[in-house]
Amino acid sequence: MFTRDQYLNQILQGDCAETLSKMPSASVDLIFADPPYNLMLGGELTRPDNSRVDGVDADWDQYSSFQHYDAEMRRWLAEARRVLKPDGGIWVIGSYHNIFRLGALLQDMGFWLLNDVIWRKSNPMPNFRGTRLTNAHETLIWASRSKASKPVFNYEVMKRLNDDTQMRSDWTLPICTGAERLKDQDGKKAHPTQKPESLLFRVLMMTTQPGDTVLDPFFGTGTTGAVAKKLGRNFVGLERDETYIEAARARIDAIQPGDKSFIENAPTKRTEPRVPFGNLIERGLVQPGSELFGHNGRISAKVGSDGTIIAGSDRGSIHQVGAKVQDAPSCNGWTFWHVKKEGKLMPLDNLRGLVRQELNNTKPQPRISVGALS
Repeated sequence: MFTRDQYLNQILQGDCAETLSKMPSASVDLIFADPPYNLMLGGELTRPDNSRVDGVDADWDQYSSFQHYDAEMRRWLAEARRVLKPDGGIWVIGSYHNIFRLGALLQDMGFWLLNDVIWRKSNPMPNFRGTRLTNAHETLIWASRSKASKPVFNYEVMKRLNDDTQMRSDWTLPICTGAERLKDQDGKKAHPTQKPESLLFRVLMMTTQPGDTVLDPFFGTGTTGAVAKKLGRNFVGLERDETYIEAARARIDAIQPGDKSFIENAPTKRTEPRVPFGNLIERGLVQPGSELFGHNGRISAKVGSDGTIIAGSDRGSIHQVGAKVQDAPSCNGWTFWHVKKEGKLMPLDNLRGLVRQELNNTKPQPRISVGALS
């Protein structure tokens, strides 16, 4: 059995299922797997000008049948589930050739599917033969180890990355090209299916925290490890091919880890300490009998000493009364109600922020999990 020092931030050579069997149980926070697609390409693929297309024809993508493919995928998935922590998550990526088989295997083996994500390629390879639609996307499946798991989901981080709009399950990102594409000594692609770092950046930012351990059982030229190192995560890479390992190791060794102060995620409302409105009254930030105003200043309410507010005949929490006076089904009282400071209206949320700053000095930040959002 490998010790932590033997596998953490290391590339381990060998068959992925056999290598996984030597890792401790419940030792990994997240798995990102880009397994062979089983493309079953028949003959050489050429462009209309008869030039050769550099497709996937390596031995590692050759399987004798669907049954053979399924059996091999089941081998590593069984070990992957064992090494995942109880609240661990897994991503698998594939094309129409294999993603449906992987999805069925995941469900059959006890994983719990959370989302499928469509990676829409902004610059896909055309269909040179003109016999089918241009294959312009790949599919990622995000799953937890079990239905009871509470995997990390950095909801507010993803929303901030998307201009304060909820992140969708269709991601438009370019394929790996240009300077990012690793080349061998002959100027050819070092790996035919190298994934763009932008894709792994989004996956790791969404489903890991700094310091987590991410395992990639089909490491290739090390995109997962490169992004993990940049983002302050640990990685474990499994790979059979010595050429890929050499390219990945050189790539990762050249990366300088990011400054920790910039890698840490900003606190989110779900991770910050809970502050009831009554705390503002207790601390003297809001006085009993003082007046609160709606965001437009035309609606007002008075503050009770027990943490309720009164508007006409309505009395209740800042949320309940805020909804009542607007004739709305719900209301976020922290942002709707304001206090008047020096003639200007200030949201109650600003005062709550002062209390949270004080509490954050002594309270550690918990991890966000999907379970916390459900």
